[in-house]
Amino acid sequence: MGRNFRQLSQEERVLIYHWHASGKSARWIGEALGRHHGTISRELMRNSRDTKVWKDGYEPVRAHALALRRRHWDCRFKLARQPHLRDLVQSKLAMGWSPETIAGRLALENSSMRISHEAIYRYIYFQSRQKTYWHRYLPQKKHRRGWLGKRGGSAVDHLQGRVSIAERPAHVLSRKEPGHLEADMMAFSKPGQNLLVALERTSRYIWIAKTPNRQSPVILARLKRWFSRLPPELRRSLTQDNGPEFARHHKLAADLGLKTYFCDPHSPWQKGSIENMNGRLRRALPRSTDLSTVSHAALAALARRQNNTPRACLGFRTPNELFKELLQLSHFNRESTPRPSPG
Repeated sequence: MGRNFRQLSQEERVLIYHWHASGKSARWIGEALGRHHGTISRELMRNSRDTKVWKDGYEPVRAHALALRRRHWDCRFKLARQPHLRDLVQSKLAMGWSPETIAGRLALENSSMRISHEAIYRYIYFQSRQKTYWHRYLPQKKHRRGWLGKRGGSAVDHLQGRVSIAERPAHVLSRKEPGHLEADMMAFSKPGQNLLVALERTSRYIWIAKTPNRQSPVILARLKRWFSRLPPELRRSLTQDNGPEFARHHKLAADLGLKTYFCDPHSPWQKGSIENMNGRLRRALPRSTDLSTVSHAALAALARRQNNTPRACLGFRTPNELFKELLQLSHFNRESTPRPSPG
């Protein structure tokens, strides 16, 4: 179908009906309407077929309604009609890309293959009803739309020197200022297995690592190892939940100048960036995973994959691309700042 193709309008179908009834040929009608005669022939053949409830041949209003219904139905199965696009979408879903990311990245790259995220979702849910389980590619693995239930929160422990997230500067929410971080622990079914995750809010750049336990000295050492490598402009604050593993948070302020804030009890959404990332990581590391079988190299590869996956919230750029820009900007700002003269 050419790029300049126009669907027949209802007015054109009325003219086709009258001219065809008066004995005009498809070629004559096509020339009169400025259409190819094949278009007229297909229109008459497709919309004149007898059904159980219709025996009266071609009728323009009914024909237009049938065309609209077919157009809507075909949109649901664009991936079925275009196998190359379907294979591309499936491969990106398998890599952990969301339908929004796939659609947005194709548009950003001006690809010849285009599709909306809604069309991808429709096809996924259709395939799931056919027992092919495409929904397992989705971040939450939902087989249907809608809210599937609410999960409970975790226990809250009192922390010495705890500063509530309510006291965190309001501008942090805008994500315009880099250097505001979040951290969380991911638990697994097997006791003693833990994964520490940290994230920079502006770029969504992440760090992940296994820890031998959840004791606060261990967690502090890992966070200091990550954040000490960052310039001061990229370690302004850290938001975390109320777990005892973050009990030595004040050491980050003393050693790195990193201010720490804590979510309200039973309010994990207040550090929504890291919660969203945990959901993404769960695709590769479900709760049933035995972390002892996952090497540090495999975790590093997983972090690289997440950091090189385009994100809709970043204009379909990758966290790695944006984080490198923040590092370069920080380096430029330090280099361009005049140093005080000696003495």
